[in-house]
Amino acid sequence: MLIYGANGYTGELVAREAVRRGLTPTLAGRDEAAVAALAQSLALPWRAFGLADSAAVTEGIAGAGAVLHCAGPFVRTSRPMVDACLATGIHYLDITGEIAVFESILARDAEARRAGAVLLPGIGFDVVPTDCLARELQSRLPDAIHLDLAFVAEGGGWSRGTLATMIESLPHAGAMRRNGRIVPLPLAAESMEIDLPVGRRTVMSIAWGDVATAFHTTGIPNIRTFTGVPEREVRLLQKVRPLLPLAGLKPVKRLLQLWVRRTVTGPSADQRRRARTWIWGMAGNERGEAVTVYFSTAEGYALTARSAVEGALRVEAGGVPPGAWTPARAFGTQFIAELGPEFATPFVPPAGAAPNARR
Repeated sequence: MLIYGANGYTGELVAREAVRRGLTPTLAGRDEAAVAALAQSLALPWRAFGLADSAAVTEGIAGAGAVLHCAGPFVRTSRPMVDACLATGIHYLDITGEIAVFESILARDAEARRAGAVLLPGIGFDVVPTDCLARELQSRLPDAIHLDLAFVAEGGGWSRGTLATMIESLPHAGAMRRNGRIVPLPLAAESMEIDLPVGRRTVMSIAWGDVATAFHTTGIPNIRTFTGVPEREVRLLQKVRPLLPLAGLKPVKRLLQLWVRRTVTGPSADQRRRARTWIWGMAGNERGEAVTVYFSTAEGYALTARSAVEGALRVEAGGVPPGAWTPARAFGTQFIAELGPEFATPFVPPAGAAPNARR
């Protein structure tokens, strides 16, 4: 296993999780000094190479059973790594959450099968929990044509890499799938309230990875994704929405990225330990029937480290045939539960509950 971007916030968590499980992955990234320092502290082999030179990428991943790509924004970094993996027959996994990246990689299924390689994007918090939930909801309501998915974080924070990716996507911060097609939406175009054991929460629409992946996992043609945001902040975001196109200008983007590099470090170990995230979903059919399921998970970065390493191990062991996969299609609905009780609670209500009238 080769972990690329191991010196980043999430990449280091993934590397440490691999070591905790008795593995000896090769660490890699562009920053030679940073990769070497981390590798030496963990007594692991390492390599340094960038992604601009295809020959260097192919040489850099040589001999790996699988590449676990942790260096975003993946809209810029995924293509050269996927190309190299397909050229060499090496399995590829990543922790992207970007809709365009999912669509691009999943469209290369035939290439992956010819190469004998597995392509498995989104093996982190985005989108393992919600992808498993989407498949669970479809199993309970097989004729569903509408799917809503939401996550509500209680505590935690963001890493530099996550915020850098969010800045890249700010001008396109909303999206949904309508009749099988992805359509753009303004940021916070829709909001609603959902009921959780911790109380009622306001969630607003966002461009979450499941707009892509849940369709490939379930075939449900109408998909919306939401995240928890206080109602007053939803109204504020709606007011500043006309300014969002400015975030696509290079000078503005550079300033935002500079602010992230100088001020953001990512949640501490204590914050990761204390935080939880609620995952909620509802599927509905044409008859007005609906099923609603929720559960909670560990903090997002902690879950990502666990699910990414577990996914890579299963792929390297030959548990997934060549091709392009979503997490729930590759490993099944229970993959999230199989990570362990400290990472995910059971689905509520349990399987077998009857559909209710759609709200």
